[in-house]
Amino acid sequence: MTAYNFGPGHPMAPERMDLTARLAGSLGLLDLAHVSVAAPEVATDAELETVHSPEFVAAVRRVSEDPATPNEARGLGTEDDPAFAGMHEAAARIAGGSLLAANAILDGSALHAVNFGGGMHHAARERASGFCIYNDSAVAIQRLLDGGIGRVAYIDVDAHHGDGTESIFWDDPRVLTISLHESGLTLFPGTGFANETGGPQAEGSAVNVALPAGTGDAGWLRAFHAVVPQLMGAFQPQVIVSQHGCDSHRHDPLAHLNISVDGQREAATAVGNLAARHCGGRWIATGGGGYSVTDVVPRSWSHLIAIAAGRPVPLRTEVPNDWRSYVLAKFGRDAPELMGDDVELWWRSWEVGFDPNDAVDRTVMATRKAAFPFHGLDPWFD
Repeated sequence: MTAYNFGPGHPMAPERMDLTARLAGSLGLLDLAHVSVAAPEVATDAELETVHSPEFVAAVRRVSEDPATPNEARGLGTEDDPAFAGMHEAAARIAGGSLLAANAILDGSALHAVNFGGGMHHAARERASGFCIYNDSAVAIQRLLDGGIGRVAYIDVDAHHGDGTESIFWDDPRVLTISLHESGLTLFPGTGFANETGGPQAEGSAVNVALPAGTGDAGWLRAFHAVVPQLMGAFQPQVIVSQHGCDSHRHDPLAHLNISVDGQREAATAVGNLAARHCGGRWIATGGGGYSVTDVVPRSWSHLIAIAAGRPVPLRTEVPNDWRSYVLAKFGRDAPELMGDDVELWWRSWEVGFDPNDAVDRTVMATRKAAFPFHGLDPWFD
């Protein structure tokens, strides 16, 4: 998985994968009797072409073989997505990981599956974007649909709008995409507003919560619980696919939200609970963004793995010494001592009332007004 490497200095550092796997291992999560670790294959062109055009896959292959000839029209060889040798195989292996997860859900060999190397939500049908070449989440969702699943909910909690996944299923009523993100007024890709609700054959299938810069745990969790559970109850998905980019953290260098690892863990717990309530537990979770490489990403995604494994790690758990020593030796910096950020998690339930003077509440109400009526929900009361 670490072959997905845009080069020195690029925010999408492959060390994120290594550190997450090492921390999850040090916490004992990968050794649990009911947990299996599987090595993904490189997705075939035919598998990628279930959501990407053959012309785009061919363009990635050409740039992968000759990085000196970029294709910026396809988003390949840009500042965000620099060309590198082996790009196709590296990106297709990430897609292969999410395909492996989908197949395990379909054949019943797994109830939960995590591909923390996945979550490449900016990749669109015809174009790479935002550090993302192939959209592994979309590939997994399409595999679920092709395997007989009638309704899939995609929940994206990355700081950036999940524009690529939304666009691929824009006009497919079988897929409900929900993205909670920093407003496009202040963050890439500049999209994801409440009025983006899906295509003419699938109105209400896209739901966007565009949160103001600076939103913290209380506002973010209030927004999540004011929108997502209600839609899950109305849509009744058979599988949930979620994207857990952790660049919403207050220390992330690329976004402007103010979330803690504790809040991110709470969001993962909530998604898992929704899968248990509506999908018989069937849940595929991916990683995504997150560029605080040593302080945030490994802890956040280790919590995700632990929740999916049914063995949540308490926030006051000490980070294992062997992992902290590895970080100090490799990066020359002290790693966090605890698995959480030691914050107080509290948020106002939507039921206590709408505050028109609160920017988060105005965002939530805009989303509810735009999306809820398509699902038979009252934006004021449900």
